[in-house]
Amino acid sequence: MTEATEQQNRGKVAGMRSGVPMPEEVEFRELAPVGYYVAIRVGFAFPLAEELAMPAAWVELYSRLGLMLDDPAVRWAYDHSGAIRWSELGAPDPRRVLTQAQDFGLVFGAVAAITGGVRDTQRSFGLFARDDREFTDAELALLAAKLGQRHAELAPPANLTRAELEALRMVKDGMKLREIAGDLGVTEGAIKQRLKNARAKLGARNGSHAVSLAVGAGLI
Repeated sequence: MTEATEQQNRGKVAGMRSGVPMPEEVEFRELAPVGYYVAIRVGFAFPLAEELAMPAAWVELYSRLGLMLDDPAVRWAYDHSGAIRWSELGAPDPRRVLTQAQDFGLVFGAVAAITGGVRDTQRSFGLFARDDREFTDAELALLAAKLGQRHAELAPPANLTRAELEALRMVKDGMKLREIAGDLGVTEGAIKQRLKNARAKLGARNGSHAVSLAVGAGLI
């Protein structure tokens, strides 16, 4: 048994003894029974993955009125890390986003956000709601931990070589294999191998999927 596995097992035992579930033992829907939205690894514009389980009528209104840019919880998520209750945001809400949300059962809410650090600049965040009570401190910590777990699970591979990333970048720019090989002074076979290696490391179905994953992960 490795040291990392032993530490993980000790953490599970400690969690069971304290009565606090581990992040992998609980789902977002259990903590936020009325609804939640999670965006994992937001790139320049879009997240690499997302989960939407908010009331359909609220999603329709939120989208139709374009409330996201004025949502104080979303603004907090882009400027902070950690977790906080909506009632504690203390931010202006000129379009009454949080007040309108209450009409759809989103009475008590929380927002969590995380970044991976200096080398991992992508951000993940989540909005969570319930209708019966405020989130407890333990639940806020669990939401942040669960979000961090999802963020780590979708981390881009760190083992792509500079040559593999260069080939992916040139494919993204619309260049053909022959053009890439000519520009780099190598054979087409070498470019094919680099792209094959990149697909395998990214877990991509094909070349287009590999480029899409690399762009989404901020690698190219």
